[in-house]
Amino acid sequence: MGTWTVTRVLRDRNAGLYLSAVVVSGFGSSALWLVSGIWVKDLTGSDGLAALCVFALWAPTLIGPALGTLADRVRRRPLLIAANLLLAALLPALFAVDAPGRLWILFAVLLLYGATGVVHDAAESALIASAVDKSLLGDFNGLRMTANEGMKLVAPLAGAGLYAVYGGARVALLDAVTFALAAGVYSLLRLRETPPPKATSTWRTQTAEGARHLWAHPRLRPLVLAGGTTMLFAGVNGATVYAVVEGLGHSPAYVGLLYAVQGAGSVAIGLAAGPLLRRLGERRFAGYGIALTALAVTARALPYDTVVLTSAAAVGIGLPCVLIAALTAVQRETPAALLGRTAATANTLMFAPNAIGLALGAGLVELVDHQVLLAALGAVRLVTVVPLLGSQPSRASA
Repeated sequence: MGTWTVTRVLRDRNAGLYLSAVVVSGFGSSALWLVSGIWVKDLTGSDGLAALCVFALWAPTLIGPALGTLADRVRRRPLLIAANLLLAALLPALFAVDAPGRLWILFAVLLLYGATGVVHDAAESALIASAVDKSLLGDFNGLRMTANEGMKLVAPLAGAGLYAVYGGARVALLDAVTFALAAGVYSLLRLRETPPPKATSTWRTQTAEGARHLWAHPRLRPLVLAGGTTMLFAGVNGATVYAVVEGLGHSPAYVGLLYAVQGAGSVAIGLAAGPLLRRLGERRFAGYGIALTALAVTARALPYDTVVLTSAAAVGIGLPCVLIAALTAVQRETPAALLGRTAATANTLMFAPNAIGLALGAGLVELVDHQVLLAALGAVRLVTVVPLLGSQPSRASA
């Protein structure tokens, strides 16, 4: 089934080019994501400043709806090319970061990196919906997840090795090259894109239109809300991982194995997502994924290596389901003129809660035994499945 899905998508020229760009730029991004924290830690010795790197990259997501509106005000393919070229030109500035006093350059670049990424993702989601056959959207989004997770398994190790030998600036240069290559790939897309109509309302009004569309749509609202609650609980669950490893009697380095197993699960579900979406529809696909994640999180409370490793794989399989389902539904159910800001709003509503969950979980794990917390977390997750599975649209409409 997975091989058939890959072949079916890659036969579509635009889909194949998109996935090539995702793989190329995703490799550099995953490498820099890890290395930036190591770089700051080496220069300052501060864990807090190192953690700020991740915050700087994700902070622009909080204003994602406003940034995503840009993708509805200009042509999207030139915007994608420009975004990649901007990052390719921006990253070499990190060669100037050679002392703690110049770390402001790194944080400024990471903030711009994150903001450009939000615009890029909005434009990409909107353009994919018009450039790729509608029947392939589920397959494409699943394979995009596979490509992203696959790069997260490979690129951080490569980036860490490159950093150890040549330093952080060379990793930034590698990332710049991947963005330049991605811009070249996007330039090869074959599609006719008409200029958007001239804006007749303010930026704020246009931004709000994406949120209103999501909230008023009976199929999109429950999926996006389920995605947000899923990522909130994923953040809480993520904060317990070191307690779980300690309970197993392993060193903190064992966390790396758990993340690798989880990533492998996400790679697998990405390959199967398209056929499963066609068979089940978005809501059942998302609901079954959440249910699997809930059971896996509950099982993680048991102090056995085999159970915890199996749980990590199951979380990797279940967690992406609602995200893939929600994005695919947004692309199918949103008018083209609204799609950039709507996709950006959906991404903010789904991914911003993860940071809240991490902070909440960090506090709870100090107050509550992690096994009790995981059991409660699994039970609450099961409750969130009910709205998705309670009333189903017909398979034809799905």
